[in-house]
Amino acid sequence: MAGGSGTPGALLKLIRDGSATTRAELVDLTGLARSTVSQRVDSLLADRLLIEAGGAPSSGGRPPTLLEFNRNAGVVLAADLGATHSRLAVSDLVAAPLAAISGEKPIADGPEAVLSWVETEFARLLEEAQVSEERLLGVGIGLPGPVEFASGRAVSPPIMPGWDGYDVRSRLERRLGVPVLVDNDVNIMALGEWWAMDRPVDDFLYVKIGTGIGSGLILGGHLHRGADGAAGDIGHIQVGDPTVVCRCGNPGCLEASSGGAALARDLRAAGYDTEVTRDVVALVRAGNAEAIQAVAEAGRRIGAVLATIVNLLNPSEIVIGGDLADAGAELLARIREVVYRRSTALSTRQLSIRTSELGDDAGITGAAAMAIEHVLSPSGIRRLTRELA
Repeated sequence: MAGGSGTPGALLKLIRDGSATTRAELVDLTGLARSTVSQRVDSLLADRLLIEAGGAPSSGGRPPTLLEFNRNAGVVLAADLGATHSRLAVSDLVAAPLAAISGEKPIADGPEAVLSWVETEFARLLEEAQVSEERLLGVGIGLPGPVEFASGRAVSPPIMPGWDGYDVRSRLERRLGVPVLVDNDVNIMALGEWWAMDRPVDDFLYVKIGTGIGSGLILGGHLHRGADGAAGDIGHIQVGDPTVVCRCGNPGCLEASSGGAALARDLRAAGYDTEVTRDVVALVRAGNAEAIQAVAEAGRRIGAVLATIVNLLNPSEIVIGGDLADAGAELLARIREVVYRRSTALSTRQLSIRTSELGDDAGITGAAAMAIEHVLSPSGIRRLTRELA
């Protein structure tokens, strides 16, 4: 089969996603010779990436041996770095945390201070989970700003002074000796939500509504980053008040009128003590009419942008996350109202719009998943099996 679909990594993927559970099923799916499949399965067993899990029901003769992915063959480290609050974890190979911490570490402290803290906490997590560094296979990092994924560098991040162009990936690879993947926070949240689905859909949109607004796109079953890693930056679509200048320097951006910081600003001007998004959420939960109305109007504006995206990309699911998603039903109801009214009937026929299931765990799950997908890819498996040999 073409495209590397007969490599050990490709065979492992068929076991991981449940497409095959025996050598015979791998032969049927790949068209490879039985001897070739056995040789490659034996190498995966020797590297502890697969384990034998007893016998399958027999239709006559010797029962076939079940093959199972070994989620404990190694670990990955994951970090979801936010503007002020960060989450770190050491996870097994299905992104389940073995040990995790949360900490207040402002991203504005700069890369040297923040990454030194990350390195220290990573070492502490490995110790807490009783995992040696030899079992570490990869690292996933999420940053709260634009990231050029190919280089692992932040690019002109508005809330990250000192990070522009900083080579996060190379620094951590030198320290930890394993592949390091760096992406923006919304992309890893999208990936985390997608991994958590019982039946992952091929086309999915995750929208984070916090201080700002951004989105992550899963298209055709893959995270879509765009040519330069800038896909999904919906907060800077111009649909808001043209007299309000956004932090990006342009007038009328969605984020400048409907993000959590914008709502806090407007309510503060009306006499309320709202410094951050969570203050807005607290007012809504307390039943404050002005806060409820502000959130409803934000939902309508966000819905108008999402309706355009629905017509363009036809996702089957939209998930709303971020701090403002905790404001309750009003935000989600207004988003749904506008999306279903302004999008075509065909594009919304099977569309689901819901709030996040993972909440604050979406980012850390996605960061781990990003690292896992890389190290267990066919090319990653080739590198890994050489190191384990």
